[in-house]
Amino acid sequence: MLITTTNTVEGRRILEYQGLVTGEAILGANIFRDLFAAVSDVVGGRSGAYERELKNARDIAIEEMAAEARSRGANAVIGVDLDYETVGGKGSMLMVSASGTAVLLG
Repeated sequence: MLITTTNTVEGRRILEYQGLVTGEAILGANIFRDLFAAVSDVVGGRSGAYERELKNARDIAIEEMAAEARSRGANAVIGVDLDYETVGGKGSMLMVSASGTAVLLG
């Protein structure tokens, strides 16, 4: 499955549009509490544990999006956009969402 932020793929033709596909992953408040408690993991103002959790959430969202595209018969997702939003009471959770257009490339 080819996944790209561009709206075209050089050297390939879009044969068919399969529609909008999305994927989401949510990190709960306990993740934040656990990660901030691990102060020893913070180096140079960055938290490796927090970054790993964000990467994991991003990977889940992208894989969900790709699975939806596969189920529609697509072999690529173009125009992919990743968003990070706080949700829940007082922004207690972080949602990572991926969206794009499922297409069949020739």
